[in-house]
Amino acid sequence: MMTASTPLIVTFVVYLVAMVLIGVAAWRSTKNFDDYILGGRKLGPGVTALSAGASDMSGWLLMGLPGALYLRGASEAWIALGLIGGAYLNWRFVAGPLRVYTERTGNALTLPDFFTHRFEDRSRLLRVISALVILVFFAVYCASGVVAGARLFESVFGLPYAQALWWGAAVTILYTLIGGFLAVSWTDVAQGTLMLFALLLTPVIVYMTTGGFESSIELIRSVDAARLSWTREGALGLVGIVSLLAWGLGYFGQPHILARFMAAGSVETIPAARRIGMAWMILCLAGSLTVGFLGIAYFQQHPEQAGPVVANSERVFITLVELLFNPWVAGVILSAILAAVMSTLSSQLLVCSSVLSEDFYRGFLRPAASQGELVWVGRASVMLISLVALWLARDPDSRVLGLVAYAWAGFGAAFGPVVLLALFWQRMTRNGALVGMLLGAVTVVAWKQIAVERMGSALYEIVPGFAVATLAIIIVSLLGPAPSRSVQVTHEQVRLSLRETGY
Repeated sequence: MMTASTPLIVTFVVYLVAMVLIGVAAWRSTKNFDDYILGGRKLGPGVTALSAGASDMSGWLLMGLPGALYLRGASEAWIALGLIGGAYLNWRFVAGPLRVYTERTGNALTLPDFFTHRFEDRSRLLRVISALVILVFFAVYCASGVVAGARLFESVFGLPYAQALWWGAAVTILYTLIGGFLAVSWTDVAQGTLMLFALLLTPVIVYMTTGGFESSIELIRSVDAARLSWTREGALGLVGIVSLLAWGLGYFGQPHILARFMAAGSVETIPAARRIGMAWMILCLAGSLTVGFLGIAYFQQHPEQAGPVVANSERVFITLVELLFNPWVAGVILSAILAAVMSTLSSQLLVCSSVLSEDFYRGFLRPAASQGELVWVGRASVMLISLVALWLARDPDSRVLGLVAYAWAGFGAAFGPVVLLALFWQRMTRNGALVGMLLGAVTVVAWKQIAVERMGSALYEIVPGFAVATLAIIIVSLLGPAPSRSVQVTHEQVRLSLRETGY
């Protein structure tokens, strides 16, 4: 643990103040609740791409993933391959249809809102269940962001974990509270750029320090030859590989990523956004994997410096930056970790806020609430969810990747099949969506608690959750009566509109 130098303090303060100023600028552009929740659906391709990417790639990209590579070696790279495949399919097949469909179904602002209008659910049960799923799993997801921020402040400034929690979360809460969706999206662009810079520069410097490729490989082999193997020399097995690749399934159900698709200026901007977003993602993941992998070689070369990483492998990126860079440059690069944390945490807080204000407050308590009233309810909701996340993150032994994995699986299984089939299958019914969503979420929780924790299963909980939800949707939909004619007509109109734009 280091004592913060003046350059580190200055660069962090400058960065944090800049984010708050962006929040203030966004606040001045936020005129109504639609602006606060979705930015008025006017994001360009660059902002859409970097906002979707930055909100996706949280603190786990600079802490959890390099830490996993450092501990277990090349085999963890299967996660990255799964994520790249899932992200591409999400951009290619979900982004455009979701943008068109949400606009045609009551100008839906949230996923629960979309589900309600898509299936003409007058009971509003679908809205309630989906909103509850979002709140439960996002509380865990937000906690992972708070833990990552706390780890950064703990390592860099030598703060006790309890204090670091508050410092790590405070600025994110502030600009999200003030500026809403526009603040989150504009800060995502700055944060995404900073993350890319850090993840391109750091592996190059570590590579040069370890003496190049051959030297690094030999050093890693001297630690553990299995870390050079994509299968851990057979120990990983087919189930392990499938589990790591299955991270890609999660993309279809992440509300904070899907919200970026809903906010795009038009469906015509999606292809350009996809190209920008995928290029950014591949470069960032490659940098993250390289840092974790080469970190094994570096600390084998310099075992006397390995103390913080031995204590917690998720500190490998932070520790390498502190050791190898000038304090001014280190300050900028370490700000990228904060950027990764803040970009995702702010997106998640906003989705939770939109659920509480749009789906509960306006949906049940105050249907006639004014736009100004809803914006302030949204801000109060951000504060409430923040406090819950801080409480969940209070354990200093929390692991970022573990928390992310659980929440990612929950959303992927509960919402992924529902979103995919709602967009592409006309025969899907409300009851099918409801049962699929519930069984997907329950399967993830049950599999994690029973099969993984008690029975030692290596199968990632998203796999059974996604499969059960998909089967449940199809079976229940086919057993029940067909959707109303108006639902089918809307679906046909959306598909026709998409074909006309090249989808």
